[in-house]
Amino acid sequence: MNDVTQIWSYLAQDPLLWLTLTLVSYVIGDAAFRAAGRRPLVNPVLIAVALLAIMLRVTETEYATYFEGAQFIHFILGPATVALAVPLYANLGRIRATAVPMLAALVAGSVTAIASSVLIAGWMGVDRAMLLSIAPKSATAPVALGVSEAMGGAPTLTAVMVILTGITGAIVATPLLNLLRIRDYRARGFALGVASHGIGTARAFQVNETAGAFAGVGMGLNAVLTALIAPLLAPWLIGLVSGLN
Repeated sequence: MNDVTQIWSYLAQDPLLWLTLTLVSYVIGDAAFRAAGRRPLVNPVLIAVALLAIMLRVTETEYATYFEGAQFIHFILGPATVALAVPLYANLGRIRATAVPMLAALVAGSVTAIASSVLIAGWMGVDRAMLLSIAPKSATAPVALGVSEAMGGAPTLTAVMVILTGITGAIVATPLLNLLRIRDYRARGFALGVASHGIGTARAFQVNETAGAFAGVGMGLNAVLTALIAPLLAPWLIGLVSGLN
């Protein structure tokens, strides 16, 4: 047993170990997703996160150690986001035709995402630093982390909330939109992009290319709007909640 522990301690110092385990976890999640007929509940990101969380817990590995090895995946978030320009360009005409209603939905969705999280959490007694951390949760990770840090929040907590928000949106969006009888893939995709950033956008692409393109638009625009209004709106909402409490 001591030999196994020593071997693991040696391997855990290699950054490639955690990068490899992250990729393997996602491959397992994606295989399960396909085997389940692409059902939203069997989300590959959720499965990968669960597997990695169990692994970190069992091996008693610090998150900082894990991130040191898996940070390359964090780095490629930027290029992956930029790559969404390809389907956006392919659907440029359809996007222009719906620019006005999209902007209205963007403002409503972005403000609601910030306000609902801050007001509900504040009403439940969450402290100011945590409220500032969860306010930008619906923006894509690189933007959300930067906004959180600039406002005085905890970027690590923000990262967790961003992931949970994306996974939740990817799971509930399809059945919820079906229940609401929203059939237009432009509206479905845009809603996913605004509410659930990259993970929601990935789910939208799995369903329909047009939905994916509009999800990409929603994700990009919401990132910009969140960066602009969260530093102004969040402190005001926190003050409002404090006054009511």
